[in-house]
Amino acid sequence: MRSKATAYESDSQARLESKQGSKLNWYSLVKRGMEIAFSIGLLLFTLPALVLTAIAIKIETKGSIFYKQERVGQNGRRFHIIKLRSMRTDAEKNGPQWAAKDDPRVTGVGRFIRKTRIDEVPQLINVLQGDMSLIGPRPERQVFTEKFCQEIPEFKQRLLVKPGLTGWAQVNGGYDATPEEKFSMDMYYIERQSLSLDFKILYRTVWVVLSGSGAR
Repeated sequence: MRSKATAYESDSQARLESKQGSKLNWYSLVKRGMEIAFSIGLLLFTLPALVLTAIAIKIETKGSIFYKQERVGQNGRRFHIIKLRSMRTDAEKNGPQWAAKDDPRVTGVGRFIRKTRIDEVPQLINVLQGDMSLIGPRPERQVFTEKFCQEIPEFKQRLLVKPGLTGWAQVNGGYDATPEEKFSMDMYYIERQSLSLDFKILYRTVWVVLSGSGAR
C-alpha cells in the first residue's frame, strides 16, 4: 500500500509539473508585468500611511518597525518576508506558533494594521524582488512546511509556483480554514491559473480589506 501511494503521489506531481510547464509564456509575462506596475503604484499610494504607521509602531513599543521572517518559496527556495511589525518583540519566545484569534501578542497598533492589512503592504517589495507574486499560495515557514508535507503528502506541490501576497484560499477560506481546506483551495488556483481568475481574486481581496473580514 505504501509503494502504491508513493507512486500515485509521484505521478500526480509529474502531471501537475507538466501542466505548469505547458502554460503559455504570455500569461507569465503579462502577470509579471502587471504585478510590477501594481506593486510600484500601490507602494507610492500607501507611502503616507506607511510612514504614519511606522511612527506609531515606534512610539508604542521598542524594537524594529519592520518584521522579517524566513519563508519557503517556489521550488523550496527560502527568502525573508517583509511586514510591518504588529506583535511584541518577544512574540515567539516559546517557539514558532500561528497567530490566533484575539492573539494577546498583538499590539494596539498591530490590531489596527492587521485589520486594515497595512502590515502586509511591505511584501510588495518581495514581489518586486521576484520572491513572491501578487497572487498565489501564502508562503509558510520551514517548520510548518515540513509538518504539512508529512500530514498532507501532496502539500509540496504548492511549491511549484511562487507564493503570493493574496490568493484563492485567503479570499475564500480566511484564517478559520483548516490546513487541508487551504491546501485544496491553493491547488484549485494552481491548476486553473489565468488572468481572469487573478482579477477575480484581486477584486475579492479589495472587498476583504475594505470589510476587515478575516483579520486576526
